[in-house]
Amino acid sequence: MAHLGVPHGTARKRRSVALLATGVLTIPVLAGCTSDGDDHVPVAVSQDIAPAARDRVADGSTLTWAIDALPATLNTFQADADGATTRVTGALLPTLFPMDARGEPRLNPDYLESAKVIEREPKQVVLYKLDQRAVWSDGREIGAPDFVAQWRALSGKDSAFWTARNTGYERIEKIERGKDDLQVRVTFAKPYADWRALFSPLYPKEVTGSPGAFNDGARTTLKNTAGPFRLRSVNKDEGTVTLDRNPRWWGDRPKLKSLVFRAVKPGDRADALTEGTVDVADIDPAAANSIAQAARYRTGKGGPPAHGPGADITPAAALRSWALAHGSDEEAAEAARAARAKNREAVAAYAAEQKALNGFAVRKSLEPAYTQLALNGESGPLSDERVRRAVARALNRQELADTVLKPLGLPAKPPGSHLALAGQPAYKDASGALGDQDTKEARALLADAGWTLGGAAEKPKDTEAGSEADKKTDAEADKKASAEASDKPSGADADKASATEEEDDKASRDEGLYIVGDDKPGGRPTRTAVPQALATAPAAAAQSAAVMRQVAAVTGDEAGRVSAQDKQPPGGAPGAYAPKGTAAPAPAPVSNRLGKDGKPLTLRFVLPSGPGSQSLRGVGAKIVEMLDAVGIGAQITKVDDADYFKDHVASGDYDMALYSWPATAYPATDGRPIFAKPEPATDGSLLVEQNYTRVGSDHIDQLFDRAVSELDDKTSRDLLKQADARIWAAAGSIPLYQRPQLVAVDKRLRNIGAFGFATPRYQDIGFVGGQAAGSPANRTK
Repeated sequence: MAHLGVPHGTARKRRSVALLATGVLTIPVLAGCTSDGDDHVPVAVSQDIAPAARDRVADGSTLTWAIDALPATLNTFQADADGATTRVTGALLPTLFPMDARGEPRLNPDYLESAKVIEREPKQVVLYKLDQRAVWSDGREIGAPDFVAQWRALSGKDSAFWTARNTGYERIEKIERGKDDLQVRVTFAKPYADWRALFSPLYPKEVTGSPGAFNDGARTTLKNTAGPFRLRSVNKDEGTVTLDRNPRWWGDRPKLKSLVFRAVKPGDRADALTEGTVDVADIDPAAANSIAQAARYRTGKGGPPAHGPGADITPAAALRSWALAHGSDEEAAEAARAARAKNREAVAAYAAEQKALNGFAVRKSLEPAYTQLALNGESGPLSDERVRRAVARALNRQELADTVLKPLGLPAKPPGSHLALAGQPAYKDASGALGDQDTKEARALLADAGWTLGGAAEKPKDTEAGSEADKKTDAEADKKASAEASDKPSGADADKASATEEEDDKASRDEGLYIVGDDKPGGRPTRTAVPQALATAPAAAAQSAAVMRQVAAVTGDEAGRVSAQDKQPPGGAPGAYAPKGTAAPAPAPVSNRLGKDGKPLTLRFVLPSGPGSQSLRGVGAKIVEMLDAVGIGAQITKVDDADYFKDHVASGDYDMALYSWPATAYPATDGRPIFAKPEPATDGSLLVEQNYTRVGSDHIDQLFDRAVSELDDKTSRDLLKQADARIWAAAGSIPLYQRPQLVAVDKRLRNIGAFGFATPRYQDIGFVGGQAAGSPANRTK
């Protein structure tokens, strides 16, 4: 199923630079949370790969697997590594701890005899014992020199290596050879809970030993590999990467003789399946429906087909057509014969397509990724966390999940965690820290933030510069408000910001066509597309004691304690408009919207416009309806898929957006940059890492830092669950549903399909007997 998510390359970079109410409101008792943090939640749905014992799988076939595009690089540690990079290198290079069906890392016995922490004090020491049979394709044994070279390349100490991530490697103090090169002793300067994430994939020292080989040499070829397959060729003209068996592979012999990855755009997958040019392809619901229809297609004897050309021809119409074709009116007969011939050709072609598609099965599961509604807390109404919480409380997450997953026959329970998915050890439903849908509570939060039904028609109040409090009428209140505003922007800067906001509001009400992004007086400043250096921004209002008491109920912290680290100053830079060339939607009548100081409460909702994003747009439309019910206006801006993430999400050019984060076996490492508190840079810009909502706190950061340094697994997971409760409370990211995973697979294939959490075992994939699916002319099995 096509969804817009964080680009795979970005997701890979998560291990480096790069997934509230005031006290006057009552917070409901946590729902769906238990006091026992060890309660196991099963995986929502198991993988669907048609498992078979190896002795049932034939030897010697070729499999063609669709990928979106040829890999930009074969070095997974570079910034432009993508999903194709991961798919291809997974069959070529050692992965020491692949993920299992529950999303946990498991020791790979093809490469390791053992790997464990042997010392904790005074420093953490991990000892790897390598399988003595493990060798690179040039015959050299895999050993300590490969570990040392990769550590030096990724430690961040040598800027000559162009690496996108170094998290974990920078904590290593030294790597030593043990009794021989098959024993690798790694000493850490600082404890690292996610040490299993390191050295996967492991590259040979020939790649990581020098900047030239690392930066350029491994982009288009890998001469030395150590997986069940080796790289035979990359053909840019044909859009293929071809692998064949590694003759030096010491593990189970691959069932496939060769494995071909073919670049096929998602919109072309159904045609590729019909033409027989691929055997396996991730598909969208429309293609899945076509395959399901093909299974029901019957031409019958004398009757019309079940669907497609000719399906609507009744017996009476068929008899009339025959009579015309054989009648005495030669002109009418000729026309009837031509129409009948054209219909026969269409029926035959469609029947051939259906026969080809009927050779495929749709294997489905839930992808290890969740789709979220991201709320940009950088500026505008969403910089007030009461408004963010109101948006969240307006949403019926269950209805949204049902919309996407129920038609596919998949379970539709909304995720309860930002850091793990159901079935993983770190999973715990902490959504109660925010609360379920509650229209009354949403409206109360908005009212408390100053957004009222008549506010859009009010004359702007002459408030204290930079202060978010309403102007008081009596002297005592004026004095108090003035004192509260003393620490906030004032004077010329605040006056300038106020004037800019008034001009923006006037521009938004201009008559006629307004092209968002045009340079107009009072327009908002142009945003940079670089996610690590954004306009200064900030942050949401201080977290309330009521919410933190709710968080405490989830985390077990001292009840009602509000850490100063969780408080953030209000304010922020002006918000963002759509990219240049996008027509501004007509504003909703202010009488039907909440407003404040003469401005309606309207949020800009950016969504992708491509043909593969229909489902995402459908979810977006439902969100707009839900927000409308509480008085929040949402204007949808559709942008090109290619520009959606880089130019809008990453750059902060949105109020609301839908995108996805993949699950990980290492949430302490991978979750940190996604939810880290943005920090100002020396040039006044904002460093966001991968926190594209710009919402975070020092306390959340410290919980991640403690979790990643805690070597006791249970204690580390407990810290992550505390962090997740606070992420929910901050309401920058609202998980909606786990993404569906639909894979079209030749019915004769085994041990491949919708893998769910698990890493594929490429050596076990293969065909069982029978005719291949697709067009026989294009197939050789």
